[in-house]
Amino acid sequence: MEPVIIVLIILVVLVFIALIKTIQVIPQASAAIVERFGRYTRTLNAGLNIVVPFIDTIRNRIDLREQVVPFPPQPVITQDNLVVNIDTVIYYQVTDARAATYEVASYIQAIEQLTVTTLRNIIGGMDLERTLTSREEINAALRGVLDEATGKWGIRVNRVELKAIEPPTSIQDSMEKQMRADRDKRAAILTAEGTRQAAILTAEGEKQSQILRAEGEAKAAALRAEGEAQAVRTVFEAIHAGDPDQKLLSYQYLQMLPKIAEGDANKLWIVPSEIGDALKGLSGAMGNLGGLGGGNGSSGNSGSGAERREKPSID
Repeated sequence: MEPVIIVLIILVVLVFIALIKTIQVIPQASAAIVERFGRYTRTLNAGLNIVVPFIDTIRNRIDLREQVVPFPPQPVITQDNLVVNIDTVIYYQVTDARAATYEVASYIQAIEQLTVTTLRNIIGGMDLERTLTSREEINAALRGVLDEATGKWGIRVNRVELKAIEPPTSIQDSMEKQMRADRDKRAAILTAEGTRQAAILTAEGEKQSQILRAEGEAKAAALRAEGEAQAVRTVFEAIHAGDPDQKLLSYQYLQMLPKIAEGDANKLWIVPSEIGDALKGLSGAMGNLGGLGGGNGSSGNSGSGAERREKPSID
């Protein structure tokens, strides 16, 4: 009985192993390559799959999701013979599991080497300045070459990114000095522009202030002149309404003579021709006043003395 039990146990184990090998569960976004006696048979997709145990074998399981592979820095020589280190990142996706298994031994290594050679060809035609400022152009050129070359491998390159472009240390120092000089130059230009603008604004302000001051003074002078003219007109009308005689006019003129002489610039006086007649009339009036005073006195001698005293003042 013991040999029979041992055989039954062996059969049960073989059946269990066969069931395990028969049922294959493939995860979502994955694929498996099935070979029968070493020859490709079919590709298993996601879900539950049945294979022939001990005859069909799983050659390779491939992830169909988009993959991100960073590559180490690669030294590349530019057109102006400068060595720069460039880090790249490749975003790819397997679209054909069979081609990715049988068309290339290791598609990761193949993509890396193709990226390096293509990058050296592209950077070799650019100088350092263009290399540092043309990342989009380099990415597009890399993606085009890689996508075309990896299509037969069942690989689609979605994106290529340059993580870093590191020029030599001496070049970095020179670039920093140049950038610092450019910043200082821009700062000096901005400072000079600000100073010039401030001076222009100050001059404009002073100009406007002087214009406004001159306009104010002109308006004030006009108002003063208008007031004086109005005053003269009022005085003239009052005098005209009073109908003055020649004696009163002569007396008013004599009162105005000291005011005319007050200014230092008044070196020349213009005496009207009628002033002689006015003075004669005024002296006659004053003589009459003196005669009236002499008639009222006690003696004729005193009157004659008064008359002598008045004459010098008239002359």
